[in-house]
Amino acid sequence: MAKVYSEKSNLSTISSSSSISSNSYMSPRREIFTLWMKSLVYHGNGCTVYDSKGQIVYRIDNYNIKRSKEVHLMDSNGRVLFSVRNRKVPVFGHWDGYKWSYEGVTSKEIPWFQVKKIHNVLRGDNMNYYNVILGCNQAEANCYNIILGTTSIKIVTQAGRLVAEVKQKQATSGVLFGSDVLTLVVEPHVDHSLVMALVTVCGLIHHKI
Repeated sequence: MAKVYSEKSNLSTISSSSSISSNSYMSPRREIFTLWMKSLVYHGNGCTVYDSKGQIVYRIDNYNIKRSKEVHLMDSNGRVLFSVRNRKVPVFGHWDGYKWSYEGVTSKEIPWFQVKKIHNVLRGDNMNYYNVILGCNQAEANCYNIILGTTSIKIVTQAGRLVAEVKQKQATSGVLFGSDVLTLVVEPHVDHSLVMALVTVCGLIHHKI
């Protein structure tokens, strides 16, 4: 099987001290990440995210069984960026994301974003559709949609413009990696940490985190 990460690095040489500053969560160019749906913690569920240079930039370490009600998206130093909670309201459950500010959580009562499934969507394409409400603590909220397939994720604006996409990683030779190795492409001027928080929700929906 091809390597998950860059040939210039490996799990033994990537230091947990490799970090990204708060202003590097957004880029003027398209960024490509590799998602390995494994935790670096032994016997833990989660996800490890590498940038194009093979450096760890995000991680999720879930010590509980899958289908956890709450997980935390961290940077490489273990600083929590978002907490994602599964609100299991009967039939119409949804997921809340709380952004951490490092003077504490932005709000313990009002989430930074909410994800809710869109019901009664007649498309016939075997996809599930979710609505993302951003800025829940603001008077006017912005929205995205998530198009979730078995092996793919698309995050789009309400107008249908692609924001980010996840699909199974493919080597330059054309060979597909295992189903637990994915490529995340984020379009320019989009918050990578927010995209990863939304991908985290999708991992919870598929019981992979």
